[in-house]
Amino acid sequence: MKRMVYLMSKTGSINKLKLTSDELPKPNSNEVTIEVKSIGLNFADFFCIHGLYKAAPKNNLIPGLEFSGVVIDKGNEVDEFSVGDKIIGVTKFGAFATHINLDKNYLMKLSDDWSFEEGASFIVQALTAYYALKELGNVKENQIVLMHSVAGGVGIYANRIAKKFNCTTIGTVGSLDKIEKIKNEKVDFILVRDKNFIPDLKKVLNDRKIDLLLESLTGKYFKDTFNLLAPQGRAIIYGASNFATHTSFPNYFELAYKYLTRPKVDILKLIEQNRSVMGFNLIWLYEKGEYLKSLLNELMELRLDKPYIGEIFNFNQMHDAIRKFQSGKTFGKVVVKIE
Repeated sequence: MKRMVYLMSKTGSINKLKLTSDELPKPNSNEVTIEVKSIGLNFADFFCIHGLYKAAPKNNLIPGLEFSGVVIDKGNEVDEFSVGDKIIGVTKFGAFATHINLDKNYLMKLSDDWSFEEGASFIVQALTAYYALKELGNVKENQIVLMHSVAGGVGIYANRIAKKFNCTTIGTVGSLDKIEKIKNEKVDFILVRDKNFIPDLKKVLNDRKIDLLLESLTGKYFKDTFNLLAPQGRAIIYGASNFATHTSFPNYFELAYKYLTRPKVDILKLIEQNRSVMGFNLIWLYEKGEYLKSLLNELMELRLDKPYIGEIFNFNQMHDAIRKFQSGKTFGKVVVKIE
């Protein structure tokens, strides 16, 4: 069947992202064909577009990690889904499309009380937060959890999940205006990352230590917050928003400077301090199909609230949606819908 896709013959600039058509084959025996209804945008999409995501192909790339839609065909080994089912899915690139074939392990049914836009905004952010906290962080009851960018999608879900374990949560934001927007999220302490951030953090801790640090910035605050980890404390690195750019193509000189001045950890001191640093990306999880499916099932059992939808664009406005996301001035998920 014919479909429309946003294809990059060569990565490096958003200007190379072109809308074109191609042929989608029939699904394999374990695959489902989905008519895509909504696409969620993520930081990883922009790193891919700029050619900065190692796991992404540099040529003939169709970006996009998550989507929602309707099943229109399936292989003969697929029993979990039927034609007409509303689903949400996570994919190793390829979601910037009107239709997609995907292995059944990367799909879940969309609840009837969720919109397609909400469904396309859930998996990447919630799964990132869940894997960071539970699988790597080994989160326990009543721990202290520090989450950077708590007003972002991952941060919001990290707080919600941590609260399931009765943790004390400390969230950071880049500006005061974001505090008001998440006032209903029950974050115990929200701190602005300004010149007073570390003194304010120490005041909040009141001689206690951080058990889990969810790090998505990889910038100047890492060292000071890492030094406040408790014995057996864990720093989980899941993002590098400090390297994000707000232009159509990367400033390689600026990126080189940030790379050379990035925070570093002395592995010998980890023994002395009894701390851990762990990192991951969802692409690794994608390669573990059955494991990923089990995590998605655990995630759904938590019955987390719906995500925030900040901006909705039409499919033919993909470039506008990307630039809006890049601006750093959005709250909630930026979604592209296909009508």
